[in-house]
Amino acid sequence: MGGVKFHLGLVITVIFAISVSVKGQLHDFSNGEFDVRQYLSTSSRYGAGKEAMNDDYQNSAVPISGCTPILLNLVARHGTRAPTRKRIKELEQLSIRLESLLKSADDTLTGETHGSQQIPSWLRGWQSPWDAKKTNGELTREGEEELYNLGMRLRERFPQIFDEDYHPDVYLISATQVPRASASAVAFGMGLFAGKGVLGPGKHRGFAVITDSRANDIHLRFHDTCQTYKEFKKKRKPALKGLLFSVYAEVSASLVKRYNLNFTKDDVALLWFLCRQEAALLDKTDQACGLFTQMEVELLEWVDDLVLHYLKGYGESINYRMGVPLLQNIVQSMEQAILMKNDPNIPAGVEKARLRFAHAETIIPFTCLLGLFLTASDIEKIQREQPLEPPPKPPQGRRCRGSTIAPFAGNNMLVLYKCPVQGGSTGKVIAPEEPSNSFFVQILHNEKPVSIPACNGSYFCPFEDFKERVAGPHLRHTFESLCTVKVTHADCPLTCRISRFFQWLFLRKGYKLHSCEDKDEL
Repeated sequence: MGGVKFHLGLVITVIFAISVSVKGQLHDFSNGEFDVRQYLSTSSRYGAGKEAMNDDYQNSAVPISGCTPILLNLVARHGTRAPTRKRIKELEQLSIRLESLLKSADDTLTGETHGSQQIPSWLRGWQSPWDAKKTNGELTREGEEELYNLGMRLRERFPQIFDEDYHPDVYLISATQVPRASASAVAFGMGLFAGKGVLGPGKHRGFAVITDSRANDIHLRFHDTCQTYKEFKKKRKPALKGLLFSVYAEVSASLVKRYNLNFTKDDVALLWFLCRQEAALLDKTDQACGLFTQMEVELLEWVDDLVLHYLKGYGESINYRMGVPLLQNIVQSMEQAILMKNDPNIPAGVEKARLRFAHAETIIPFTCLLGLFLTASDIEKIQREQPLEPPPKPPQGRRCRGSTIAPFAGNNMLVLYKCPVQGGSTGKVIAPEEPSNSFFVQILHNEKPVSIPACNGSYFCPFEDFKERVAGPHLRHTFESLCTVKVTHADCPLTCRISRFFQWLFLRKGYKLHSCEDKDEL
């Protein structure tokens, strides 16, 4: 674990290097000039995230002539969801805070001195549209539709994969125990198998969704089961909070000048959260989002992405290498599919798809494990377990954005193709004694083909090359070696050791230990 070090210097450098220029023209985000819905980081809806994709994607990447898809591995985030109860309560406090700000402004200023911008009328009497008693992060109707339609599209796109009647050994569907993830799996399955059953007018059919306990799920909830990651995350958070609030403070100063309301950095944090929720869930961009200029929106999204970089992305190798069980599971499924295709004695009905539904904390690290959106030099760095530079500040562009990597329902698909022995991505003749070289891997990110930097930037990577170049550097590690915290008696007092003993004892006996952390996970 010597390579797992948190580089605080990068964060501190960014904090002191920020010189926020918040001057800019206010935009009506509903008029199409600037679509704020594409700038909400991981709060972006699936459709908005797809529209914001950059040149790393290629719509025209088609399989080599004669190639047939034989296995599909899907890792998807849950669909659009409501805010959690904790965040709704914060919004309820925001309504009280806004009332206080407006009252202070009315008491001290006349109508003629209310500032260069008129106070938006919606601020007066604003109440949160979400009820904490009824809502707690569950999948919304829009989220159900995102996954249902995704299932329909995949069945149409890969008829060779989804040509059989449902069987749990052929189509394995899994999800985390969090309700919005399992509900997403159900919505996807309803679209995928629509018309193939006998239930109701839609001729639906039943299907199984497998979940693992939160305490033991190392495939889809590794962020909650990797103790090393959790320890390092605790150390990162103070510096990252300082980074966030340094930006919020600059934006709040601009808002104070614009509206003559004494907004604080805490107010900006909540107003930006409200903007993301209104735009994504209510399709409303002229209230909270309308308080900010385009430049401020881009800056606020950037600082959100910066936190993702350090906590979930390429900013630290433990962020993504803890996901090796998921990557290993996918590679093993491909090896098994190849073995069965090369053995004529294997009966029909073999596995054709593994379909997984989880969270942004799963999708972002998995995207990093695949090395997507990187240059050749970046690939060399992550293979040496070196952190990558943080995303540049606007107006500079960046390859990694939360809105495109992990919007609601964001997904990575790895499609294994069986190709003719002669051919391949280079057109060379493949020797008969190397049958596995007739199998190629294609990666689709949010349903669009994406280049594989570790495979020379190709869109179709020979399986053996994928196994060696993409997966190999990570699979040298095990989850246990990465995620077991080595604690000395000096680091862990008697009470700590007693606590760890009982934790070990309960896990050994099969009890479920629920984490108290990250209840507001993405």
